[in-house]
Amino acid sequence: MPDLRVQALKLLTRRDHSRAELRAKLASEAETSEALDAVLDALQGERLLSDQRYAMQRVVAKARRFGDTRIKHDLRLHGVGEADIAAALPEGGNEADRCHAVWARKFAGLPQSPAERGKQMRFLQYRGFSIEAIQQAMRRGLGGEDE
Repeated sequence: MPDLRVQALKLLTRRDHSRAELRAKLASEAETSEALDAVLDALQGERLLSDQRYAMQRVVAKARRFGDTRIKHDLRLHGVGEADIAAALPEGGNEADRCHAVWARKFAGLPQSPAERGKQMRFLQYRGFSIEAIQQAMRRGLGGEDE
């Protein structure tokens, strides 16, 4: 068990991990799942392991490039609960503003044809932005202000 704790601390010193992510990384090293859960519970009790802190850091790191839908999906894949996701999402800022910034970096101007508009919208959807945020970004255009 002490070896398991040391391994967990080594992983946590590099970066924060979600509980599920850390559990998956340490599962092969643990003698029993109860021993692993005991170590993870102890780390959570000492506030060394926190899904909420992990979610907030992940949102801040990803918000510049991705929309809320993609960030939520990423956090769910890493085993973060819905309550922690909901608490962390505001850390990313306004989704429409982020969407506009991504759009402005990627495209030189407003779409000149329906096909080009579709291409720009699909790109932003792939990045996980909501339809509302995409529409606001496209309305703002290059000026950056809502009309």
